[in-house]
Amino acid sequence: MISVDDYRERITALLGTAPATVLPLADAAGLVLAEDVPARVSLPPFDNSAMDGYAVRAADVTTSPVTLPVADDIPAGRVDVGTLEPGTAHRIMTGAPLPPGADAVVMVEDTDGGTETVTITAEAREGAHIRRLGEDVVAGSLALAAGTVLGHSHLGLAAAVGLAEVRVHRPLRVLVASTGTELVDAPAPLRHGQIYESNSVMLAAAIRELGCEVEVVRSVVDDVEEFRKVIEPRLAGADLLVTSGGVSAGAYEVVKDALTGQGVEFRKVAMQPGGPQGNGRWHGVPVVTLPGNPVSVLVSFEAFLRPALLAALGHTDVSRRRVRARLTEAMSSPPGRRQYRRGVFTLSEREVTGVVGPHGGPGSHLLAAFTQANCLIVLPEDVSSAAVGDEVDVLLL
Repeated sequence: MISVDDYRERITALLGTAPATVLPLADAAGLVLAEDVPARVSLPPFDNSAMDGYAVRAADVTTSPVTLPVADDIPAGRVDVGTLEPGTAHRIMTGAPLPPGADAVVMVEDTDGGTETVTITAEAREGAHIRRLGEDVVAGSLALAAGTVLGHSHLGLAAAVGLAEVRVHRPLRVLVASTGTELVDAPAPLRHGQIYESNSVMLAAAIRELGCEVEVVRSVVDDVEEFRKVIEPRLAGADLLVTSGGVSAGAYEVVKDALTGQGVEFRKVAMQPGGPQGNGRWHGVPVVTLPGNPVSVLVSFEAFLRPALLAALGHTDVSRRRVRARLTEAMSSPPGRRQYRRGVFTLSEREVTGVVGPHGGPGSHLLAAFTQANCLIVLPEDVSSAAVGDEVDVLLL
């Protein structure tokens, strides 16, 4: 068997890093910058007013009230602003360029709002209500660093410093396939011995949440020729094939039978659930094959597929948050395997490390318990039992 950590490294190396591409800002949300973004302009790009009010020379408004003639009107967007002469005021709107000679803005609330003359009822302070050139970002400086996950504020900043597009790691195109003759797609009626297919629904949703593009092939029957016939034509343009089912030691392991000797290696990973795994390349496309039980699929995704996909998309933080917690219930684990159990983690004001208890049994078919859990309890390979009160590692989901 191979350890979970070694297998995660293999999957990460298999996927590599997604190529960079240039996309419009509107299409880059959630993606990762592939290169630094320098500011093309300063922010603000000129001294401007932070308030609706009047641009003045502070030396002209040292007492109050004082009345000054309004020599000009400056709306936002005006580009031909004249000099403010001593003893005058310019009416100015928020964001409008500060006229040369002005060193303060009096907000309109401290005036009578006049348009020919203005009476100012508060003393002006030099520099008051002025946004200075480059106060936020200086032209040529680093606006956004490579590796930044582009949220709405990052895209706003990119637009503000003059960019219409950015170079990002492009979304991976992932083909997700579920296998098993026993599978039926809802809402078709079930016959005795059949189950509804759910793995592809879970995997596709989880992979899309990371920012990938997903194509789904559901419920491929346990026939090697049919598997190849359905999957091979869809590999063109795919960056990754992820399958579920057909990789264990039974008599009808379609994925294992179809891909053995074709560039995909099958082996056991020292974990529970999710031991049977496979990875490699088929027709040049990276392949990750997962077991068929739904909890095994989800644990495998969390243990190595999720971090590998995030790394491929350019993320630097690829791990779930890990905390320590005291067990509220004793647990056992098979020696030599890393066990992942669904759990409920609680942190109260009186708890320093928090408490956690397993939720549902260890069975890899108990999907409902996973939906009610908020964490995975991790018992390492060298731990076969843990008592109430013992501290354990917890991955927060």
